[in-house]
Amino acid sequence: MKGHWYCALAAAGLLLSAGAFAQEPVVGAKDPEALFHSSDPKLDANKQVVYHIFKDILEGGNLEAIDKYLTERYIQHNPNIPSGHTGLKKMLSMVKHKPVARNKLAAQVVSVVAEGDFVVVGAVQQLPDPRSPGRTYTTTHFDMWRMKDGKADEHWDEAALGPPPGAPPSAP
Repeated sequence: MKGHWYCALAAAGLLLSAGAFAQEPVVGAKDPEALFHSSDPKLDANKQVVYHIFKDILEGGNLEAIDKYLTERYIQHNPNIPSGHTGLKKMLSMVKHKPVARNKLAAQVVSVVAEGDFVVVGAVQQLPDPRSPGRTYTTTHFDMWRMKDGKADEHWDEAALGPPPGAPPSAP
């Protein structure tokens, strides 16, 4: 019986101290643009397409660049974003986003891996800490594209279904 109390106390101690075992913060690369290059010409070209998707479309708000960097059939596996050029342009134009032309990426890129027709980008994602209201923590957001004929043909990420663009936030 005495052994059960020790186990219960040890388990309670671990649960209460779980916050003390905090993760290391995720940090972006000092030179993220360098990650979008490869000595292999095909992989370099694929990485550059993804670089311009980030820089020109997602950060710069250049909707015309969609035609340049995404195939016409562009398949989107994120449940919040439509496939194809028309739906994507409409959705991005609805997002309250002030486009800014930059020479460098604003995204805090951690890694860029290219293999065959795929490019995967890991970037810092800062989220509200559900255990400590008013505080945030970092984790890694992943995007993966499949390239076809020099353009992005498919996209995946870990996004979950959310409210439609422009909808008021739901109560917790």
